[in-house]
Amino acid sequence: PFPPENAMVCFGNMFIELPKAKTREMLRQDQEELDEEINNLRKELRVKVNRLYEAQGKPELKGFNLNPMSAEEMKLINRILEG
Repeated sequence: PFPPENAMVCFGNMFIELPKAKTREMLRQDQEELDEEINNLRKELRVKVNRLYEAQGKPELKGFNLNPMSAEEMKLINRILEG
């Protein structure tokens, strides 16, 4: 009748039961760190690709410096498209 207050979390090859609030906070924190790392890798990739093209004597890629839309921007676009 009552939802469990703990969640089972997998760490490597073992499961640990933790409070839901702590689990949610750990997942949020991990996701923020992953998002930051992804963004840093994207920035580094742009610089490296530009250096590669420069070394090959090719012109810089057009549109390569575009940034993806945020979730909030996508929601607004979808609202506009839906009417």
